Amino acid sequence: MAIWTRPFDIAATMAHSRNTAAESLGIEITEAGDDFLRGRMPVDARTLQPYGVLHGGASVLFAETLGSIAANHCVRGKHERAVGLEINANHLRPVPPGWVTGTARPLHLGSTTQVWEIRIENEQGKLCCVSRLTVAVIGG
Repeated sequence: MAIWTRPFDIAATMAHSRNTAAESLGIEITEAGDDFLRGRMPVDARTLQPYGVLHGGASVLFAETLGSIAANHCVRGKHERAVGLEINANHLRPVPPGWVTGTARPLHLGSTTQVWEIRIENEQGKLCCVSRLTVAVIGG
C-alpha cells in the first residue's frame, strides 16, 4: 500500500524545484515507490569540498531535499505543509567525483510530525551517509 496522500508526478516535482538550491546542485528525483522516494546528485565542482570528495553539507542538502519532498507528499490536509525541524547526518565514507543516490523512507508519519531516514550511496552501492530528518506538519 502506497504512503502517498498526494499524487506523485516526478516531472512536476522537478519543475517545482526550479531556481532552488536543489536545482543549483543538480539534484534529480528518479523514482517514487510505494514507500520510498529516490533521487541522485552529482559529485562535481558544485558539491565537492577542497579535498576532492563530496562535501558533507551537500549530502545534508540532498537528504533534506529528498525527505522534504517525500514528506509533503504524505501530509493529510489540503493546506498542510511539511517543514524541516531537525536534521542530522553521519558521513561514513568519502565519495569521489561521480554520482550519489539517495533513498528516503519514513520512520514515522504522524499528523503533526514525520521522521524520515535518508540513505545515500555511492556508485558502487556502498552506504556513504545516513541522515534522519524530522519535519513539522503545519497549516490545515
